[in-house]
Amino acid sequence: LTIPHKVQALDLVVELSAEARAIGAVNTLLASDDGWRGFNTDGYGLEQALRDELEVDLKGAKVILLGAGGAARAAAAQCLLRGCRKLWIGNRSPDRLRELLDVLPVSGDDVEVSGFAFNEASSVFAGQSDLVVINATSLGLRPEDPAPLDLLTLPKVAKVYDMVYNPSETALLSQARDLGLRASNGLSMLVHQAARSLGIWTGGDVPVDAMFTAARKELS
Repeated sequence: LTIPHKVQALDLVVELSAEARAIGAVNTLLASDDGWRGFNTDGYGLEQALRDELEVDLKGAKVILLGAGGAARAAAAQCLLRGCRKLWIGNRSPDRLRELLDVLPVSGDDVEVSGFAFNEASSVFAGQSDLVVINATSLGLRPEDPAPLDLLTLPKVAKVYDMVYNPSETALLSQARDLGLRASNGLSMLVHQAARSLGIWTGGDVPVDAMFTAARKELS
């Protein structure tokens, strides 16, 4: 359920979570006595995946986000809500990149948010270190897809997360591992966002490990 703007969203639900407002979309609805409550669990799924798979805490992190679509908006909003230190967003289309930058939630004065073109990466990130790269583009969904960005153009990348989970090894992840970087695909994000939705619906504990086992079996 995509939310064109806040007024229309409030016509549909009586309450929106902070994440749903920031992302501009709802993927989980909960019925209550006075109406529907809307949530978005994508950002939560990404945050948990980064923490569990790569030991990344978004608070204070320096994040390079690739893409400017819906998945990128969820990732960017979560980074800002959790207090990342710096957020760079790259995309092939300058117009689409500007659209995303214009709708992101207002961040604090101590958070730097900027866009970049992929061919400018080597100069934009000169002197930076401990960078976390998150791929939110569709590149990687096909085995023959190239990496969205050459990691060799980035100085001292620390960790790489690719939201693509099928295939399990994308060109970006393959390059990351060749460079000796910690890297993970998007299966963990998929499971954690689904587990969060299930927790909202049931109000109880969710067997995340069992969900991981089922997901891995389905994709094997």
